[in-house]
Amino acid sequence: MKKLWQLDWIMNVAIFLLLALGFLALYSTSFDGASFISMNFRKQMISCAIGVALMLGLAFYDYRTIGVFSTKLYFGLVAVLILVIFFGRTVRGTTGWIGISSFNIQPVEIAKLVMIIFVARFLSKKKTELSSATRVISSLALVSIPILLILQQPDFGSAAVIGAVWVAMLLASEINKKNIAAIIIIGAVASVSGWSLLKNYQKERIVNFIKPENDPQGSGYNVIQSIVAVGSGKIMGKGLGHGSQSQLNFLPEKHTDFIFAVISEELGFLGAGAVFVLFGILFFRMKEIARTSRDNFGYLVSVGIIIMVAFQMLVNIGMNIGVMPVAGVPLPYLSYGGSSLVAILAASGILQSIYLRRIKT
Repeated sequence: MKKLWQLDWIMNVAIFLLLALGFLALYSTSFDGASFISMNFRKQMISCAIGVALMLGLAFYDYRTIGVFSTKLYFGLVAVLILVIFFGRTVRGTTGWIGISSFNIQPVEIAKLVMIIFVARFLSKKKTELSSATRVISSLALVSIPILLILQQPDFGSAAVIGAVWVAMLLASEINKKNIAAIIIIGAVASVSGWSLLKNYQKERIVNFIKPENDPQGSGYNVIQSIVAVGSGKIMGKGLGHGSQSQLNFLPEKHTDFIFAVISEELGFLGAGAVFVLFGILFFRMKEIARTSRDNFGYLVSVGIIIMVAFQMLVNIGMNIGVMPVAGVPLPYLSYGGSSLVAILAASGILQSIYLRRIKT
């Protein structure tokens, strides 16, 4: 019990308030005709309970022990991603789910966290053994395998998250400027190459996100409705359960990709502002955990998790307000999705483990 109070409770409170906002938005869009809460809401509650239990369990588990199993986790992940391509369930054009009873597990969400652990372990362990250039090339080769498998699903958003995390962790591992230039070139080449792997509807999303009015009934529809929802909330919002765009189903994927639009419409600028304030507090505490981490592995894991959360937040909110293409990236702690919620809470638990074992300052 004593250790429980030694956790970073400022970070925990921010997380729990974000979860509460997500549940409020999901609650307002989850009634069926008989006024019962939908199955989605129940599933999210179960996922949240599992995630919080996992977060607390990992907080008290030494994060350095997790690093020892990083190679096994990596190869296990690659095997699962291969199985998903051949035997996975297809949802909205993406074959990325494994069905267990009435639940669909999305391995790519777990892949993000596994890759953070694996890359952090590789870079910290090889820092004195390999040259800077060799670390870049070796880590690129290892990261490319799961990214290519994820693109085969296809899931461009998740592949981009892992790519962004890899670049950030390389930069945090103090590689020289020449290798930074090499990373930029590699990224440009990978982006051009990745274009050929995208489905037509994904290419349309990217082309039309600048001017969604070019295809208002097709690829631009979601963005247009989301922008309308965000703008119509004004200062105070229309009230929980009274958003016209979300309640009348003009807004597609309102409980997943466009949960921020629901919050903005129903809770207004105050609700949207609360999201930004809570994320700001969260990132500040995460940064402090990284700064005071006991070792290089803990530091790199912290950096990876910060970038994972920040990148997904920026892309998701960006696509809700029409400044980013719709990439199917969830809003951390808020969007509906059991796999993403459990994974992000597990990542939060690892951060707490690093915090408990930090260098006292």
